[in-house]
Amino acid sequence: MPAQTAYTEVRFIGLLTRPLVLRGEMAWLGGDRLTRSVVSPYPETTAINGDQATIQRGTAAPRHFSLDHAPELRDLLDAFVALLSGNAPALERSFELQAYGNAAAWTLDLVPRNARIGKRIRAISIDGRGTAMRCMRVDQGDGDTSFTLMGALGSVALPAKPTPAALVRLCAGAG
Repeated sequence: MPAQTAYTEVRFIGLLTRPLVLRGEMAWLGGDRLTRSVVSPYPETTAINGDQATIQRGTAAPRHFSLDHAPELRDLLDAFVALLSGNAPALERSFELQAYGNAAAWTLDLVPRNARIGKRIRAISIDGRGTAMRCMRVDQGDGDTSFTLMGALGSVALPAKPTPAALVRLCAGAG
């Protein structure tokens, strides 16, 4: 069943003195079709359809590329689609899984099985309530981390300079 949600992504990038905060909307259109629209701080739309991705930033010409050239993006897409469609075997093909909690409040930790992907993405942690994902944290091989807050958390007000620790607490429902 297709789904659409507001999101806020907070990227902690080693080269920046403060996190980059993106707000917008993402939609799963069924199968391996996703769109992600950034509204703030700049307009950008990313559309993934199968093995093809298109990025449109502002009024610039769209850029098209194959996910064959971005294997970490392919694994993220596969994980997201497997989660949304409830396909645990598909998720286990690409990731080692650890699940915690219960149906009311849960966490799913994913570690890539592919060593090449593991150099780019060390781990993904997803927090949810019931059947809804609330947060997705991606720890990258270079030390950068991003948090994507979804659903009700997707439009929550953040402090001027959010910290990873505060976002971990928010995702866990403790702050």
